Formats: sequence, C-alpha cells, structure tokens
Amino acid sequence: MLKAKQLFALGVLLAITQIPAFAQSGVNGLNTATTTLRTYVDPVTNISLVIGGIVGIVGGIRVYSKWNSGDQDINKELMGWGGSCVFLVVSSLVIKSFFGL
Repeated sequence: MLKAKQLFALGVLLAITQIPAFAQSGVNGLNTATTTLRTYVDPVTNISLVIGGIVGIVGGIRVYSKWNSGDQDINKELMGWGGSCVFLVVSSLVIKSFFGL
C-alpha cells in the first residue's frame, strides 16, 4: 500500500515538472497565430465596411420604395436594415479594437 502512494506521488511530481516544458512551445505558437491574424484584420474590416455600405444602399432603396408605395410597415423595415448596417460597422470597429489596431 505504501509503494502505491509513493508511485502516485512520483507520477504527480513528474507530471507537474513536464508542464512548463510544453507551455513554451504553446507560447510560440500563440505568438505566431496572433501575428498571422493581425495581417488579416485590416482586409476583413474593410470588407465588413464595404458590405455594410452595400446593405445600407439596398436597405435605403427598399425603405424608399415602401414609403412611396404607402406601405404601413416602414418602421420595421427601417429598423431591420438600419440595425444590420450598424452591426456591420460596429463589428468592424470591435474587431480592430480587439486586436489593438
């Protein structure tokens, strides 16, 4: 019974001493991933802003056509299209601030 406890303690000790050795390669991998992702942040935010502009134009045309036709559902349409434009613009800003750019 005593030997089993000693083997268990030795196994735990060996497991604990191996963790820092594995962590160093993980840090290098995370640094590489971070620098790689930072190269993609500007193009993704620009694409998001362009898509937001296109959605805004299409939404503006749809709301205008509904308004001219006398449709009573303008507020819902305006909130839907406007909300999607605001989301796309704000998400691009959040992405930039998340990566510190």
